[in-house]
Amino acid sequence: MIRLREDNDILHFIQIEDAVEKDRLFQHARETCRQYYGDKIYFRGLIEFSSYCARNCSYCGLRASNRALARYRLTDEEILDCCAQGSALGYQTFVLQSGEDPHYTDERIVSIVSRIRRAFPQHAITLSLGEKSRESYEAFFRAGANRYLLRHETANEEHYRRLHPASMSLAARKQCLFTLKEIGYQVGAGFMVGSPFQTPEALLEDLRFLQELQPHMIGVGPFIPQSDTPLKAYPAGTLDMTLKMVALCRLIAPAALIPATTALGTISPFGREKGLAAGANVVMPNLSPKGVRKQYALYDNKICTGDEAAECRRCLENRLRVAGFTPDFSRGDHAEWNQESHSCKTAPICL
Repeated sequence: MIRLREDNDILHFIQIEDAVEKDRLFQHARETCRQYYGDKIYFRGLIEFSSYCARNCSYCGLRASNRALARYRLTDEEILDCCAQGSALGYQTFVLQSGEDPHYTDERIVSIVSRIRRAFPQHAITLSLGEKSRESYEAFFRAGANRYLLRHETANEEHYRRLHPASMSLAARKQCLFTLKEIGYQVGAGFMVGSPFQTPEALLEDLRFLQELQPHMIGVGPFIPQSDTPLKAYPAGTLDMTLKMVALCRLIAPAALIPATTALGTISPFGREKGLAAGANVVMPNLSPKGVRKQYALYDNKICTGDEAAECRRCLENRLRVAGFTPDFSRGDHAEWNQESHSCKTAPICL
């Protein structure tokens, strides 16, 4: 048994190339996930409701200075229609995601969340709106939001500065995550794999931060360049490294809900299935109107931008069954949510 307690132990698994060792890592991560969730893979309905963003992150196609992007905002009615369509398809979790768009004031978000909560009282509502004040997060929570996704992107201070404008700070990002947990959200953090200037030591810091935070959800996906950003010439993160980080995240936070991201499916035809085999247990098909999907251009060549919502569900459901998984359309709360007081227990990490 190899215990991942020392930094050098974790760095070893970040950097392993031996196929047998990697398979052992993936198998252990999958078995760890199975202990909490069996072979269930939870479906979330993703609604990307605004491609406007006030931030200027170097890697993101939604960055404020990208003049080549055709922007859009869904109306409140369009958002509710997406939820209704998703509910009809069986989804019991909606994920509302946007850039940091000042058009959506607290009052507007509260109104949207309240309307969704009234229409779908048993569904989970997840928000992914970026950095907000504690007062804003509390208002959204009172309105009926259950979960909040806020990827920290990198936990290394120098790396963070090289990817983000001077107006943003890693300390502020981290504080938002701890604040969200204090309020009572199921909280999601996460990071890019293979982003420019990233080192194995930076990835180690990501894992150590997640071990400290113990989020309920962890989003791990490869960096993919977007053609209208300053980092457009850098290579994408690899499938191999992303799978290793998915597996290590599973061992750092055994009960976490970890998506096999669309980005994984973008860099490899069976990337999502491989992510699930390495310990992930969530997929997020797109419920956004077909006509706007290509305009939510976080990165280039994003898959599934031309499918209808029902097509996305059928295709992914069939692929998961063929791969030996059980699609699950329930709320899919964190396994320890009912037993905890809004915080997770840190589990020993071992192989």
